[in-house]
Amino acid sequence: MTRRIVFFLSAIGVIIIGLVAYRLLENSKNRKLETARKERGAATVYATVAKGRPFSDYLSLTGAIEPNEVVELRSEISGIVETLNFTEGSEVSAGQVLLKINDSELRAQLGEANTRKSLTAENERRARLLLEKEAISQEEYDLAKAEYQTAQSQIQLIEAQLSKTVLKAPFSGTIGLRNISKGSYITPTTEIAQLVNTSKLKVDFSVPEKYATKVKTNTFIQVSIQGDSTVYEARIYAIEPKIESNTRTLRVRAIVDNAKHNLIPGLFVNINFPLETLENAILIPTEALIPIQNGKKVFILDSGRAREIVVESGARTNEDVLITKGLNIGDTVLTSGMMSLRDGSPIQVSLR
Repeated sequence: MTRRIVFFLSAIGVIIIGLVAYRLLENSKNRKLETARKERGAATVYATVAKGRPFSDYLSLTGAIEPNEVVELRSEISGIVETLNFTEGSEVSAGQVLLKINDSELRAQLGEANTRKSLTAENERRARLLLEKEAISQEEYDLAKAEYQTAQSQIQLIEAQLSKTVLKAPFSGTIGLRNISKGSYITPTTEIAQLVNTSKLKVDFSVPEKYATKVKTNTFIQVSIQGDSTVYEARIYAIEPKIESNTRTLRVRAIVDNAKHNLIPGLFVNINFPLETLENAILIPTEALIPIQNGKKVFILDSGRAREIVVESGARTNEDVLITKGLNIGDTVLTSGMMSLRDGSPIQVSLR
């Protein structure tokens, strides 16, 4: 009986020892497998360290170019065109005579009026002498004087009409295509041509109401057109006093020098409107920014693992994007291989 008990207890001891040895062996294998899995799962990615640097934030807008001055040339009176003193597409100066209307009839009327003025002037002189001698009444003298003044006014009216037979350029500029010829009968409704001043041009554009408080007069903006790499500088000189209710935008007008006449009125332009200059802006490569449903995110290095951070972005350049919230200077931002990462994934980083 005693021998059976000893055998039974020995068998149990052997079984227990075997189980412990098996468990220790399995734990060792698991640790080795976990270590190997971690070594294999540590993805190699590129990254950059976020640094603060000066950055000028711009708002990209579109606008249109308008002439600084433009007018449709029309005659104030009707008549036959006697002379044309301009060439289509030519430059003219302020005050230059552009057109002359036949004035022979008005000059005949002026001669008649001058004769009447001489006669009424002599009648007024005689009436004044007779009044001094009390040969006529004050009323009779006043009537003679009124006739003389009427004759004077008639001459002034005809001379004013004569001055309107000459059409002069109201300002310096370029004459457009004419719609009349020498000998044409024109009226005040006849459009002769357009006169446009293009030495300086207006740039009209609208700013979203979100940025309306940042619009100030004498602010300089950058203007460019398609097909031309030249960047022109324009100065804001006028701002609409209220927001347009339909578009929720603020109308703004700037002036740009066009001495070389490279810009043409009517062109659409691209505008860089300066918002603010940041001394320590955080800029990261655009490929580091990942769009998500509720915004944007980036991955940063945190104790050997990738950590996901939701950020807010601002202006962009050709290569970088401004981060306005979520990142700190000194953070290591991952720039490649992010699409295969998850929050907490082990990584090996190579700095660029």
